Amino acid sequence: MKEQITPEIFQDMVTLAALELSQAEAEYLRQQLNNQLTAIGELERIPLDEATPVTSHGVPYTEQISQALRADEWITDPSAPDILSQAPETENGYIVVPDIPHTELS
Repeated sequence: MKEQITPEIFQDMVTLAALELSQAEAEYLRQQLNNQLTAIGELERIPLDEATPVTSHGVPYTEQISQALRADEWITDPSAPDILSQAPETENGYIVVPDIPHTELS
């Protein structure tokens, strides 16, 4: 199987992710990604019976064997005031964080 992630495509991905990688690190990661894509391709070629249901984890959980979903319940954490007291700045029960400078991508 030919490499799906070329050095040029990988460099574009590194640039988009704003990563700083040495040439050796970049080549290692590119090879690992290509190895993973090769493994996925091999798994896709395994013939399966059309009647086999698709699941994400191998165990189909049907309504008949699954427990009913529990209702969401709001429970206040008793240590919240202690946690907030450690923050440098709070406002109305929230931690205030400074603006994070960013660069617009073109």
